[in-house]
Amino acid sequence: QSLLCHLLCSSKWESTEAETSTFISALGYTSTDYYCHLLKNMVISLVTELRENQFNGLNIQESTSASRLNAVSIFCVPLITLPDLIPLLETLLLYHGGSSKEILSSEFLEAVNEAFLKKKISLPQSAIFSLWLRHLPSLEKATLHLLDQLFSIQLNTLEEVARVIKDSLLPQAASHPAIFRTVNEIFKNAVVETDGTSEVKTIIQVFTQLFLQSHQNGYKQHKFPLKAYFPYHHQPLVRGLIRRPFELPTTYWSQHLKHISDMVKALVEDTNVSSLTGLFETWFLVACFGEWLDIAAEQLLKAAVEPDAVLWLLAFYYCPKNENQQRSQTMVEAEAVYNHLMMLFSCADLSLKDLEAAVHMVTGTEQCCNQSLTTYLLTNFLLFSPGGHKLVQECIYHITETTDTSKEVYNLLIRTAYRFNHSGGENQRTMKLLNELLQKLKLKV
Repeated sequence: QSLLCHLLCSSKWESTEAETSTFISALGYTSTDYYCHLLKNMVISLVTELRENQFNGLNIQESTSASRLNAVSIFCVPLITLPDLIPLLETLLLYHGGSSKEILSSEFLEAVNEAFLKKKISLPQSAIFSLWLRHLPSLEKATLHLLDQLFSIQLNTLEEVARVIKDSLLPQAASHPAIFRTVNEIFKNAVVETDGTSEVKTIIQVFTQLFLQSHQNGYKQHKFPLKAYFPYHHQPLVRGLIRRPFELPTTYWSQHLKHISDMVKALVEDTNVSSLTGLFETWFLVACFGEWLDIAAEQLLKAAVEPDAVLWLLAFYYCPKNENQQRSQTMVEAEAVYNHLMMLFSCADLSLKDLEAAVHMVTGTEQCCNQSLTTYLLTNFLLFSPGGHKLVQECIYHITETTDTSKEVYNLLIRTAYRFNHSGGENQRTMKLLNELLQKLKLKV
């Protein structure tokens, strides 16, 4: 209150605080009541002035000067968290005058963003989106804050991941292409800095799904074309990936996956565009829509698919660069594991010995070229084959005990559970099994 008293006194008149107190007493107010009323009146006055100027379309130089607006924004900084100030904060953030330069103080923009991230203030979405559009450091900080949140708390389900991401307002704000592309750049850096951990890739996948929901549910007149979000990518591939699996009949999934795989392969093997940067951009685009990769692994085992195309897509995802024929070797090993598992798929009575060859490729001293892909195929086999249900707990426990794959397996399981919860396409037995596995693995990750 003393800070508020000092600010309001010095901003309005030059009388001393003692004189002001005498004046307030003469009016029959307490200091608290007086300054609350004074602040409310100032806010109402400023909000009315700014909205009238905006409504009348007056040039900022002719109405409210840029320097005055800047001063008002600075004045607000120490008062940011006062509820009475919210209408003024909103009006300032949504105000756009005739100046091409930012008229609000960067200190003000940073303070609003900080208060929002710490949940000390609640502002309309439109005001927060405007803040991030006009002040790039605030958007960057909000994105990094979201990643820190997700890495620092124990998330048991993707529903929880989705809730935290949605509460950040970033997927909704990403309906504006400038915000989407900025957030995506930060995600790319996170992938590089963490060497593409399964956690980061899962977060990016969920964020992309929530962004698509927000984009599809938005008003048609405010929608931007897809190219605005992915301006430098092969547009047919973008359109193929952006189709959510539930939008297509399940009988069409295999054909759609082959179409995606063929396009990715053509791009990757085109010597004119196969630079490392182009390769990474294509890989990252596929990773953003990783739901199709999980569908691919499931389809390999459960449906009549053309395995070469789908296996190649998975091999590319797990081994994008083909230095020293590494991806080619990964493909050979993936085909061997796949063929071995398909021979066993219909067996209702399986033993661990039957899976020994595949398990050894994951846990043996001479591990396969891509341990992650083999683990991925084997885990899906255990979940979806008739005989795999009996062995899944013992087998996965063995793999995660002897290798550093706990997080990868855990992230695959929570993605699968999330997909089934939202599609309703899998039986209760598999869901029960998934939940049991997740409870046991949660202690290891």
